[in-house]
Amino acid sequence: MDVTLLSFCATILLLSFPLVKFVLGRLTSDEAAANLPPGSFGWPFFGESLEFLFGKPENFVGTRMKKYSKDVFKTKILGEKTAVICGPNGHKFLFSNEQNYFTAFRPHPMQRLFRSYRPCKAPPTQIPREVETKLLKSPGFLKPEALIRNLEKMSLTTQAHLEYYWGGRKTKITNEVKAFPFAKTLTLTLACRFFMGMDEPERIAKLGKQFDDVTVGMHCLIVNFPGTTFYRAGKAAATIRKELSKVIKEKKEDLNSGKKQTQDILAHMIVATDPIGSYMPEAEITDKIMGLLVAGYGTVSTAMTFLMKYLGENPEVYETVLDEHREISGEKSEGELLSWEDINKMKYSWNVVCEVMRLTPPLQGTFREVITEFTYAGYTIPKGWKVYWTMGTTNKNPEYFENPEKFDPSRYQEMGETGLAPYTFIPFGGGPRMCPGKEYARLAILTFLHNVIIRFRWELVCPNEKIVGDMMPAPQYDLPIRLIPHCGIVSTRGVGKVSPNRQH
Repeated sequence: MDVTLLSFCATILLLSFPLVKFVLGRLTSDEAAANLPPGSFGWPFFGESLEFLFGKPENFVGTRMKKYSKDVFKTKILGEKTAVICGPNGHKFLFSNEQNYFTAFRPHPMQRLFRSYRPCKAPPTQIPREVETKLLKSPGFLKPEALIRNLEKMSLTTQAHLEYYWGGRKTKITNEVKAFPFAKTLTLTLACRFFMGMDEPERIAKLGKQFDDVTVGMHCLIVNFPGTTFYRAGKAAATIRKELSKVIKEKKEDLNSGKKQTQDILAHMIVATDPIGSYMPEAEITDKIMGLLVAGYGTVSTAMTFLMKYLGENPEVYETVLDEHREISGEKSEGELLSWEDINKMKYSWNVVCEVMRLTPPLQGTFREVITEFTYAGYTIPKGWKVYWTMGTTNKNPEYFENPEKFDPSRYQEMGETGLAPYTFIPFGGGPRMCPGKEYARLAILTFLHNVIIRFRWELVCPNEKIVGDMMPAPQYDLPIRLIPHCGIVSTRGVGKVSPNRQH
C-alpha cells in the first residue's frame, strides 16, 4: 500500500472519528424498514474498502461468511452499499437472474479510467457491458471457427517469443529467466494481434508498465494525487489511450484506402453503425479496445505464470503433461503446427489449468447493480445496491473439494470440469454474462503450454515465493525459473532466430 495513501487514510480517519456512529447508523427510510442482510458498512467514507482491497478479497469474504452468514452479508466497498452473495446457491441465483434483478456494474475507478464506456444519456452506473459483449459475439470473433483461423498465428507468435527471449540455450548450463514478465509480453502481443490485427507489437509492448498500472488501478480507492495507485493508473490510461488513438487513425486510413485488412475486432468497431447509421465515436473505440487489451493481458498472463509455478512444484504432474504433449507432437510431421484437434486432445493439460485457476484465481470477482429489489435467503436487497460475486467462496471449500489446498488435477479426471457439483467451480462466471473470452484464453494458455513444455524443464529459483497482489495475484519476485532445455526435441516450424516484433 502507498505510504502517502496510508498517511492520508490515517488523517481522514482521525478527523472523521466523531462522525462514525452517525454515518454508520444512517440508512434511507426504505432501507431502515427492510430486512437487510447481516453485516457492517464499516468506516465513514471508506466503508470496508481498506479491508477488502488490502486484506485479500477471499479472506475478506471468508471471514464475514463465518461471522454473519454463509449465504449473504452486507458491506460497503469502493463507495457502494453491497450485498455479497456466497456459495453455489448464490452463484446459481445470480447467473439465473441476470435479466431480472441485475445489470452490469463497473466500480467507480473503472468508470473513471475507461471514461467513454459511459453512454452520454445513461446514468453513471449503466456501463454498457451488453454492447461490448455484442461486439465480440455478433461477428463471431470468439467462436471456434474464428479462433481456428488465428491458431497458426498464435502458435508462431508463441514460438518466436520463446526463441527470442528464452531460446539459444543449447548447452547444459541452466539459464535463469523470469516467467511473469515474459507471460505479460507474450499475452499483450497476442491480444494486439487478435483484437487489432496489429503486427507491430513493439509499439504496445513499450506500454507494458502502463497496462500494469491500469490493471491495479481498476480496483483501488479514488485518491488522485501524485504517488497514489489511482493517480498512476490515470496517467497510464492517458498514455495508452494516446497510442491507441494513433493506431485507430492508421487503421481508418488503411480501410479508406482499400488496403487489405484482417477481420479483427478493431476494424469491425470502426465500420459498424448503430440502428440510425451513426458510427462509434473514436474515443469510445479507444476505451473499448483498451478494455479488451487489459482483459486479454492480465488474467491470461497470470494463469500462464501460475501454471509454470505449479508445474515446477509438482514434477509428477509435469511428467504427465509432458507425455500428453509429446504424444501430440509425435503424431505430427516435421514443421506442422498445432491444430484445433490437437488443442482438444490436451484434456489432462486443461485439468491442470483448471486446478491452477481453482487455487489461484486470476480474477477474484465482479460486481452487479440491483435494478429491482429482491429477497434472497430471507433478506431484502434494495434497488440501487451492488452485488459482489466471487468464486472464492467455493474454490477451497472442503465440502466441494477434497483436500482443497492440495494441487490435484486428477480431481477433474473422471468428471471433467462440468462434472463437479453445480456452481462450485466457475472460473469464467456463468449465465448470460459468462466470459466471452473463455475459448480465447484456453487457446492462448494451451498453445503456450505446448510450446514451452516440449522445449524445457524448469526449476523454481524461489520455491517459497509468496503470492502478492489483492484483486489480481502476482508472484512476489516475478517467478524466476531455471530453464533446462530438453535433449532431442525437434524445433517446429516458425521458430528461427526471429524477433517477435517482426511480422510473420
